[in-house]
Amino acid sequence: MTEDSVEKPQSDYDESEIQSKSLLETVSEAKATKSRVSFEEFTDERTLISYDAFGNKQMKIKVLEVSDENPPSKWKFGDRVKVSKILVTIKHLSSQEVEEGEFDIEAIERELAEKRHYTSTNRWVPANDIKNGYVLGSRHTTLISDAAALDYIVF
Repeated sequence: MTEDSVEKPQSDYDESEIQSKSLLETVSEAKATKSRVSFEEFTDERTLISYDAFGNKQMKIKVLEVSDENPPSKWKFGDRVKVSKILVTIKHLSSQEVEEGEFDIEAIERELAEKRHYTSTNRWVPANDIKNGYVLGSRHTTLISDAAALDYIVF
């Protein structure tokens, strides 16, 4: 092995670490000195929120931690990250009450596999479905499915 081949995996690791940190930063944290948001950085709040079946609750999920594991077959599924911990915020629209809970998705996935002998969580989320540290509403169900199966969360 040459020295170049030994150094390359370290640089790949550094790049993925930098990318995962940038996914978790909000725009205000990333550029605190700028007062304006560029068009590429703008995210409509409505895309980050999902509603329950009756329209009584809103849910928003913030990514707290991502795994440094490399995705299998990047060429087929695109650039994805494996989410480990999330912060779920649920707002009851009738009473304006807000509930928050932190979930370790990896631990919940292991618990469900042990208790019920299956798991349904797909923790691999496309990197472009994470905006300002929040997951798009279309991906909420896949991230909380195991927690809902164990009745940790009712939505």
